[in-house]
Amino acid sequence: MLSIKELVSEDQDTKVIEKVLPKVQDYCTSNEEIQYIAVQKKTLGVNFSPDCIALTNKRIILIRPKTFGLTLDFKDYSWINVADVHMKEGVFAATVTIKTTTGKTDSMEDIPKAQARRLYRFAQEMEENKREERRHRDLEDKRAIAGGGITINTPSSQPQTAIAEDPMEKLTKLKVMLDNGILTQEEFDTAKKDILSKM
Repeated sequence: MLSIKELVSEDQDTKVIEKVLPKVQDYCTSNEEIQYIAVQKKTLGVNFSPDCIALTNKRIILIRPKTFGLTLDFKDYSWINVADVHMKEGVFAATVTIKTTTGKTDSMEDIPKAQARRLYRFAQEMEENKREERRHRDLEDKRAIAGGGITINTPSSQPQTAIAEDPMEKLTKLKVMLDNGILTQEEFDTAKKDILSKM
């Protein structure tokens, strides 16, 4: 767990971090770790209750104080559902925008540039990891829908024994998977060769 001293590395308001950190910690699930907290800093006027963005290893959390800072409104997005985090720098600060895989967007303005850049770097790493995880899930879902019982031996999977099935039926399912883009031509050819060798 990060200490307040570790979190205040880009001139965040220490008092805001001290107030927000325990509430974010209470909000975290088991095995969830806070990685960073960015604190809004308005360039015009005084902001007694600035908004914050907390980054954890599981999600991005937008924290907006309500009723003069007496309560906090939390809105969180799991990294698996975040399609893109965009940063637009202005003269004094940046706007951070989150876009989900369902097309929903949310943003927060007046994040100091150094904090926004750090937040952006972390988000890009998480997006990259989760994009690959989503791709694997989608592929597994498509394979299950297309015929289930066929196992394609790829370097990342161990051979499994499938329930005895008619070879022609297997080939038909493989062809459907190839036509739908679930299998590559190479995977199709390998599986076809394997089935034909057992006939």
